[in-house]
Amino acid sequence: MTEAWNEIADIQPTIMGMLKNGMLKNRVAHAYLFEGEKGVGKREASIIFAKSLLCEQQIDGYLPCENCKNCKRINSGNHPDVHLIEPDGLSIKKEQIKSLQEEFSKKSVEANRKIYMIFNADKMSVQAANSLLKFLEEPSSDTVAILVTEQIQRILPTILSRCQVLSFKPLSPAVLKEKLINQGVNIQDSSIIPHLTHNFEEGIRISNEEWFAQAQKIVVKLYEVLNQNPMKALLYLQEEWFVHFKEREQMDRSLDLLFLIYKDLLYIQLDKRELAVFQNKTGEFETHALHLSQRRLADCMGYILEAKRKLLSNTNPQLLMEQLVLNLQEGSSFV
Repeated sequence: MTEAWNEIADIQPTIMGMLKNGMLKNRVAHAYLFEGEKGVGKREASIIFAKSLLCEQQIDGYLPCENCKNCKRINSGNHPDVHLIEPDGLSIKKEQIKSLQEEFSKKSVEANRKIYMIFNADKMSVQAANSLLKFLEEPSSDTVAILVTEQIQRILPTILSRCQVLSFKPLSPAVLKEKLINQGVNIQDSSIIPHLTHNFEEGIRISNEEWFAQAQKIVVKLYEVLNQNPMKALLYLQEEWFVHFKEREQMDRSLDLLFLIYKDLLYIQLDKRELAVFQNKTGEFETHALHLSQRRLADCMGYILEAKRKLLSNTNPQLLMEQLVLNLQEGSSFV
């Protein structure tokens, strides 16, 4: 019964702690703004908070029982006192807010509160935002508003000032890795992806890309070519690298992957092998790590970060990669 709440509390302990304390102390705000990037639990927290507020058999004064009539109706999306608003097309329109206001002028049907949630609140039209503002200025004692957004900077300051703003943190790499593994993503991808995104949904999408699977192989192969036959590295760029990494965004991802290889070497040197992401290459990397000073390793990582910076400043990607390879070649051959 408490699993859903605890699952969100594991990844957003501060947020869920504040909501819990508000309920226990009977200090529930009339309006909340849940803000943070996609995939960090904002929608899930909104739903479970609504269930907590309306639950007929709360556990410990704040946990929804999941079995009462109110919990079940919220789960099925048809509770008459819980209203969800999402963009109609590209925006949330004034008519949607007006309809909400009319609905909330009536007494609660089944519960002691009425709750409305506005998802993608940053997509309200100017007219809709102004209508909502009037609604927020004269809050009813039995009404709770939950606005949800990924773009807090697009919310009117006057609306922000009338909400309790709760900022959801990005998922930690460890939490995201565990969630990916639980979804059946293999160990290596689950280790690498959290270093590329904090977003669970994007992580799943990346794990399903054949392009990403091939990208890993090509990046590892470049590293191996650099170490086995540095003179062939420039040729490898032409034959394999530029064929696969065509767009600037793809090139940026390739540099992220290359950086993770050198980071693995550093973890091996520091005897923290469990933190390495290319677990299937640990044996090979251990041999390489023995031949590199930490100073040289730091230089290589610096070259890659500098290449990423130059990529953003519209440096020619081909020239950039050729220069990077020349920088990484220095003292890189172990044969």
